[in-house]
Amino acid sequence: MAESHPPPAETLSPHGFAPIQEARMTDAEGAIVFDRLRVAQATRELLDPAHWVDRGRTEAGRGGRGAVCFVRAEFGEAVLRHYRRGGLAARLSRDLYLYTGEARTRAFQEFRLLAHLRGLGLPVPAPVAAGYRRRGLFYRGDLMTLAIPSTTPLATQLRMDAAGWAELGAVLARFHAEGVWHADLNAYNILRDECGRFWLIDFDRGRLRSPRPDWQQANLLRLQRSLRKLGLAGAELEQAWQALSQGYAQAGPGRSP
Repeated sequence: MAESHPPPAETLSPHGFAPIQEARMTDAEGAIVFDRLRVAQATRELLDPAHWVDRGRTEAGRGGRGAVCFVRAEFGEAVLRHYRRGGLAARLSRDLYLYTGEARTRAFQEFRLLAHLRGLGLPVPAPVAAGYRRRGLFYRGDLMTLAIPSTTPLATQLRMDAAGWAELGAVLARFHAEGVWHADLNAYNILRDECGRFWLIDFDRGRLRSPRPDWQQANLLRLQRSLRKLGLAGAELEQAWQALSQGYAQAGPGRSP
C-alpha cells in the first residue's frame, strides 16, 4: 500500500492552493505520477479499486464516462476514476487508448492540468495520483483526486437565484481568462459547495488555449445546452443566462457570452 502523509491545508493563499509536488514511479506495466505531499511513495494498489474494496473503504458510483470509486484514504476522501470511452468508440474498446507517449496519456495530462490550475488558485479538485498500464500499442488509465466536500452538482440546483448565476459566470470567466478550455462543460461537471462556491471537475481532454471569444463562446453554449436538456427553458433559462452573462462580463475575460 502507498505510504501517505497527513493532508496539507486546503486554504487559498494569494498564490493559489498548496503546490503539487509531482513524483513518479515506474514498473514493468507503465508509470504513476503522484503528489508527494499526500503520498510518500505510490504503488499500483493506490489506483486499484479492488484494494480499497477489500479494506472496506469504498463507495462505488458512476459519473461521466469513467467508472468512479469513492475512497476513504489516509489523506482524506478521494475519487478514483478509470478512464472509459464513450459513444461509438466504446464499441471497439471500453477503456483501451492508443499509446503515443507517456506525457500524452489522458491520466498524466489531466493530473498535470489540474496541478497547474490549482497553482493559479482556480477551484478544481487536487490531483493525488495518475497512472497508466501498457498493453502493446494501447494503455489503460486511472486518476485519483481529492473529493470536494459538501458539494452538489449544478444539475440539481437549476432554480438558483440571480446572485448564484452571476457568481457562476464570474467563476467561468476566471477559467477563460487563463485560457482554460473544458471539454465537457455541463451541469454535472460544475459543483457548488455549502458556502455557495463553485468548482469545476472532470478535465479529461481539457487543455490550455490562447484566450479567444470564439471558443469561449462555444464553451459557454455547451453549458447552456446542458441546462436546456435538464429542463431549464423559457423565461427561467433566459433570466438565469442573463445573470450568468452579467457576472461573466463583469469579471472581464473578454466579451460577454
